[in-house]
Amino acid sequence: MSQADLIFIENCKHILENGVSDEGQNIRPKWDDGAPAHTIRTFGMVNRYDLSKEFPALTLRRLAFKSCIDEILWIWQKKSNNINALNTSIWDAWADENGSIGKAYGYQLGLKHKYPEGEFDQVDRVLYDLRHNPASRRIITNLYNHEDLHEMGLYPCAYMMTFNVAKGRLNAMLNQRSQDFLTANNWNVAQYAILTHMFAQVSGLEVGEFIHVIGDAHIYDRHIPIVKALLEREPRPAPKLLINTNIKDFYKFTTDDFTLEDYKPHPFNRQYTIPVAI
Repeated sequence: MSQADLIFIENCKHILENGVSDEGQNIRPKWDDGAPAHTIRTFGMVNRYDLSKEFPALTLRRLAFKSCIDEILWIWQKKSNNINALNTSIWDAWADENGSIGKAYGYQLGLKHKYPEGEFDQVDRVLYDLRHNPASRRIITNLYNHEDLHEMGLYPCAYMMTFNVAKGRLNAMLNQRSQDFLTANNWNVAQYAILTHMFAQVSGLEVGEFIHVIGDAHIYDRHIPIVKALLEREPRPAPKLLINTNIKDFYKFTTDDFTLEDYKPHPFNRQYTIPVAI
């Protein structure tokens, strides 16, 4: 059975059984009808996924595989902050009339910085170090630029990546300040697992572990019945990730270069369409 399913089940049970409600507090998120979107929340969650053994896709519900890859390419490859370069509507609520989400996500990755070897943006610096300085303990990206926060449509949730190479394997750690667990957990896990696979392939490395560190892990009040229904499902075997091995340049990847083989998640149930708080 999928290790991602087992981790998701354990995490959801922990939040529901040990989390603290934020009812009575002044909160920002609201539902479409204007009601406050309260949560049950815990702080400080750490999960580990061995990418060399399986791809961490939930089978309890279907992962929107191509869409999550499209977003990670939008941020890390296109380094875009404009929703017109994205093929989903997930960022529409945070964009201005021109489609910009401000100085967030891809904008930060695309800023160039000076190093002894020359100027690099954050993505190209990672690619350079993985090839030339794999023993480095400084292969880090950070999107939480305090100077620009006031010009962002939304403060970055998934904000820092740390990369580590050991025995020819690429390990990666994502730090995330906050996560809507039902809506975004497996979406983010799959995205950054894919990113790790891409960086490993173009750097001549194998994949190792993906570590996910979450600050505020929460389940929204209107999501609780859906989460409980998912927890009653039986986990199924993890799918196999297939990547176009001919791609050696990170900037050449497209969504068509990735396929999940033998992915058999539980069928979609329209009764449990997930509302999104904004």
